[in-house]
Amino acid sequence: MNLIIKNIKQLVTVRSNGMPVKSGKDMRDLGIIERATVLIQNGLFAWIGSSAEFDQTVDEHIDILDASELVGLPGFVDSHTHLLFAGTREDEFAMRLEGKSYQEIAEAGGGILSTVQATRTATKKELKRIARHHVDTMLTEGTTTVEIKSGYGLNEKDEIKMLDAINDLAEECLMDIVPTFLGAHAVPPEFKNNSDAYVDLICTRMLPYIAQRKLAKFCDVFCEQGYFSVEQCRRIFATAKPLGIRNKIHADQLTQIGASKLAAEVSAVSADHLEQIGDAGIAALKQSGTIATVLPGVSFFLEDKYPPARKIIDAGVPLAIASDFNPGSCMSYSMPMMMTIACTHMSMTPEEALTASTLNGAAALGLSEKLGSIEVGKQADIVLYDIPGYRYLAYHFGTNHVAKVIKHGTYLDF
Repeated sequence: MNLIIKNIKQLVTVRSNGMPVKSGKDMRDLGIIERATVLIQNGLFAWIGSSAEFDQTVDEHIDILDASELVGLPGFVDSHTHLLFAGTREDEFAMRLEGKSYQEIAEAGGGILSTVQATRTATKKELKRIARHHVDTMLTEGTTTVEIKSGYGLNEKDEIKMLDAINDLAEECLMDIVPTFLGAHAVPPEFKNNSDAYVDLICTRMLPYIAQRKLAKFCDVFCEQGYFSVEQCRRIFATAKPLGIRNKIHADQLTQIGASKLAAEVSAVSADHLEQIGDAGIAALKQSGTIATVLPGVSFFLEDKYPPARKIIDAGVPLAIASDFNPGSCMSYSMPMMMTIACTHMSMTPEEALTASTLNGAAALGLSEKLGSIEVGKQADIVLYDIPGYRYLAYHFGTNHVAKVIKHGTYLDF
């Protein structure tokens, strides 16, 4: 579709200034244009500027959208989700509120292994049906690109089933979907007393097959006490990298065991969670250029410690925000809600939160050269909101302010 969006009340471009990611004070530079016009041709932004300066010659039959009462932002990029799963865990939520510990919940049949059991039982068709509903709803709420992890199969057959489902969705849905292999999410019950043997399975069978079929862009691991050690994660990364699969890591969520330092050591694209990160970990990430991805909804839902976002930004480390949508610790994929929590509980400004949820989110997926900001030559993902100005989005939380979504130049009518 070729399209002109004219008279946009306020256009927030989140301009990259030629950089793949923003850090420090640059995260507050949003590139705002009042009363703007955007020309989209062949799915790309072809012209961006003030409506008064628009002088492009266009076909008389081009579609025109008047956005005089709307605010335009780049589509959100949610760079960390566990969106593909079967079953729900609302009963655990109630148990936790009554004071039950994680161990007590697990002993009652809950926890991550309950999701593993439900996901193993579900067919690929069932998993796709459930996930498609989430993806479609995310699109209506302004998220135009999403990463989806495996990690609820924890065996060869079901991890591949999950990745097949994610790749099918990527082919079938308008949303840009990035598949990530998270076989090292938890130690499966079959390997309860021999996690090294499970790591052997990941390295000798799963990763080579996944690489051969190009089923995953990233390999993620949960580097944490009681899950996978630094050395086990290092071995998985050493296997994935020569196969052309880039590294991500769940780091410093529950304890400090050196996960953020490992992220820097292996030049991981992103280190995610970081609730427990310390000064040494922050320094390591800055040195490596690894993106710190924080997940505000998890700390909010679990009533737990928040990542030190202010310290991370002030140290000059690029920071992204993602939802971590999953059945156990964050059943929300509202990126505006994540922005609100980041502002109210993590000392971020609305400008920083917006950059973290768009351009820097795209960078955390290696996609910021084509996504995450409204700039000439980039893919035309733009969302129009019925709000007074961009700061209102995080301020008026808990509702959907989306008026129009344009994805890859295609106008979506919900």
